[in-house]
Parts: sequence; C-alpha cells; structure tokens
Amino acid sequence: MIAGPIIDSEVRLLAPGFRAISLTVEGGGMVGVQDSSILADACGLVRAGGPDWAEIHLASWDRVYERFGAKPGRTPSSAAALRKRVLKDGEIPSINPIVDLYNAISLRFAVPVGGESLAAYVGRPRLTFADGSEPFETMSNGEQVTENPPAGEIIWRDDLGVTCRRWNWRQGVRTRLEPGCTSMWFILEALETMPEPALVDAGHMLASGLERIMPGCRVQQDYLC
Repeated sequence: MIAGPIIDSEVRLLAPGFRAISLTVEGGGMVGVQDSSILADACGLVRAGGPDWAEIHLASWDRVYERFGAKPGRTPSSAAALRKRVLKDGEIPSINPIVDLYNAISLRFAVPVGGESLAAYVGRPRLTFADGSEPFETMSNGEQVTENPPAGEIIWRDDLGVTCRRWNWRQGVRTRLEPGCTSMWFILEALETMPEPALVDAGHMLASGLERIMPGCRVQQDYLC
C-alpha cells in the first residue's frame, strides 16, 4: 500500500475547508457481486433533488475552480459532471461493479470520487499546483496524446507526471482502473459545505462495497484534513 497522499500547503491556502478520505485496497480480485440497484438508486436520489447539501457543495467546488483559473461551466468537478448527466438523461450507464460503486457514491453524496490503479503509481500521490512541464496522458479522437497542464492549475500527480487534471476534473490514462486490477487507490474530496457525517458515511460505503466486490481484500482508510 502507498503512503498517504501529500496535500501542498499552497493548495490548503486556496481551499482551507478541504478534507478528504483516502482508501487503498490490495488483493481479492473482482469476483464478488455488487447490488445492481446501487447506481439506479443513486440516480433516483439525484432526480428527486438529493442530497440536501448537493447544490451548495458543488457551488463551493465551482468557486475553488475559479480561484485557480478554471472555468467550471466548461470543465466542472467530477461530481458536478456526473450530476448534470443524471439530471439531463435520467441515469448513467453501468460500466463495471467498482466504477458503478464509486459513481453511485459520488451521486448519492454529491462528492468527487476518484479511483486509480496503485500498480501504475510511481511515488506518492500529490495535490499541488502545476509548473507547466508535467506530462498528462489522455485520449483525443480515439488516440492517446500527451498534454501539459498550464502553470498554476491544481493537479494530482506522482513522480512521473499528472494523474488527474483540474483537481478532480479528468483522470489520466496511465493510472486508470482496468479490469483485473487488484491494487487500487480511491480519494473522496470534500469542502466545508459538505456535512462531516456524510463524508464519513461515504467512506464507509465505499470500503464496505469494495469488500463485497473483492472478497478477502485489505482496505486501509485514512482521513486527510
């Protein structure tokens, strides 16, 4: 398991209410059964207007994005993007049990959730400001390309380069979860407008869901504040 993520002090100054839950998962294999209704139930909650703190929490993410020069209307936080898809289309498609699980948690708790392959990481995850030289591997027109985020953008990175752009907007190709992954890292990211008990409940839901999907796995959960 990796050591805990590093949150740069300058990021904390920009978003003093930021806190997160980090989960690392080892072993088990994706052989268990996930409740097939978990994603549909989360979409239903969103269509009904829930959770109660959704609008204020996602608006807080918009303001944080604007502070480092991003345009949330064009590139929203991952939680806002998922919610908009459900409000527009009524649902989101099933992908696989693990992705469905963390998408459902993101919708149910209006919280950005990322999941990545630990095996692809080199060094510790770090939330920091880009200097403009870091490589980011992504897809464009069906082909893999390498970009460089502009200096000043908040990124997640490791020793090789960027793993997620604009804080939690878009994950890269190199560290994405693939079928067969048995070593994973998840991050749930909250601001001050998300109730503390809700963040804790979201972490517990993710951990218990992963244990059902990957029987015998080891889950380490850490609170970052």
